[in-house]
Amino acid sequence: MRKNITKHIKPLRLKGLPEDMRKELKEARTTLGWSQRELGRRLGLPQMHVSGIESGKIVPRFDTLLDYVRVLDHDLIMIPRALVPAVQALVREHRQNHPSGEGEERPLYAVDDEESNVEERRRDEV
Repeated sequence: MRKNITKHIKPLRLKGLPEDMRKELKEARTTLGWSQRELGRRLGLPQMHVSGIESGKIVPRFDTLLDYVRVLDHDLIMIPRALVPAVQALVREHRQNHPSGEGEERPLYAVDDEESNVEERRRDEV
């Protein structure tokens, strides 16, 4: 049975990280004011390895990519493809409002004024 399963799975090895991802990784690093050497020091990687990842010559293992992204105060998430434009719009808005990359966390949904007033009245009653 195991033999049948593996014959239908095609191995996929990326030739490099997508260009837009590499650009965002580099942008996040430079926003923090870190050199490739500094990022490498924080990750336990040589500067040449960081350069290879950013240039697309090196494809990092998943755990290395996850560490890389999290050290830059970002995260990798899976989202339904249909929601990609909405998430990208949120990211663009965040970057416009907080060019330094810093900002407060906020809920993904908006509370209208009426709901907010109801919550305030409930708190006042208690």
